[in-house]
Amino acid sequence: MEKLRRIVNQIAYTPKSQALSTLSPLHLSLVPLLFLSSSLYKTLISFRHTLYHFKFLRKHRLPVPVISVGNLTWGGNGKTPMVEFVANWLVKDVGVSPLILTRGYGGADEAKMLQRHFSGTRVKIGVGANRAATAASFLHRHGFINPLDISCFEEVVPKTQVVYDKIGVAILDDGMQHISMARDLEIVMVNALSPWGNQHLLPYGPLREPLTSFNCAHAAVIHHADMVSDESLSETESKILDVNRFLPIYLSAMTPSHFFKAPNTACQLHLGVIFEKTVLCVSAIGSPNSFVQKIEKMGPLYVDRLDYSDHHQFQDKDIKMIKARLENLKNKFGSEPTVVVTEKDYDRDSKILGGLDPFEALVLCCKLQILNHNGSSQDSFKKLLTLSLSCKIHC
Repeated sequence: MEKLRRIVNQIAYTPKSQALSTLSPLHLSLVPLLFLSSSLYKTLISFRHTLYHFKFLRKHRLPVPVISVGNLTWGGNGKTPMVEFVANWLVKDVGVSPLILTRGYGGADEAKMLQRHFSGTRVKIGVGANRAATAASFLHRHGFINPLDISCFEEVVPKTQVVYDKIGVAILDDGMQHISMARDLEIVMVNALSPWGNQHLLPYGPLREPLTSFNCAHAAVIHHADMVSDESLSETESKILDVNRFLPIYLSAMTPSHFFKAPNTACQLHLGVIFEKTVLCVSAIGSPNSFVQKIEKMGPLYVDRLDYSDHHQFQDKDIKMIKARLENLKNKFGSEPTVVVTEKDYDRDSKILGGLDPFEALVLCCKLQILNHNGSSQDSFKKLLTLSLSCKIHC
């Protein structure tokens, strides 16, 4: 299954102009079947949108403002870091308790990470495929604040102010495809490193929605913008504006803050701890290149990597493979190598890393940052969030 995922992923991210010269006969033999499946998928999502457009199906409206953070392509777009950014803003700057609604897909690694990050705070996290039912349960249990009664939406609150315990805002993690729930702000995340692939819908391409979906967005955020050229950024922006020329576009990046040594999450280590060391990067995320490039900038002696498909559940055979690679690195460089994983990989199964003893396993921690670009900034992005809460934008 892992091999098939890799093959499909390679097909999806190979431009059509390079397919014949780049893809193997095995890859090319799968293209007709994938193309047919993609056409069927396009028909199904078009029919579903039509049912909601003509109100044959009705959208569920929550009694609080809803901010949706989604994407057009699979994996690596920074959805969950953006959800965390918005939740922190609501608690620290607005003084409101948010409810994060997440599916818990793929071993619930993202949900577990959010739960760990927000442990002991006023942020509430609801996990379940039925977002409306999950939201109803939390709203009944904790109560909610009528948005018209929240005067603090208009200005930043003092840091000493007590945050409301009642739910004031709901945040949809990976919410773009969850069209059954109405939202007041639609944020679409785009991966700058691989924005559109071959521009086909799943499974032939990486698109979960057609590019025309930018017409229903209120903001686009190009993630990993610090890792591509200005020319590449300009091309991505132009593609978005070709669809919706009035759409505000922001840039974001993941800024490394520290490591922790698994499983001691409280023990923070400086980023320089891997300087001049041999490192093996192990990840099962949507954008492994961004992870590896960040490690390479920290000055290690040598960086090796093992990439798995997004949300991959590590098994005993994977641990054996990782340890074998570590032994090879130890023999080659004459010193103990260090394993580095992402927080998402750690939270998927924190105990599995214990199988790497006696090798050291570090977890890289990062925070999303909005970059200054063409008049857009973190402050202007927060103003957009404030506007969505106070004025009730509707698509």
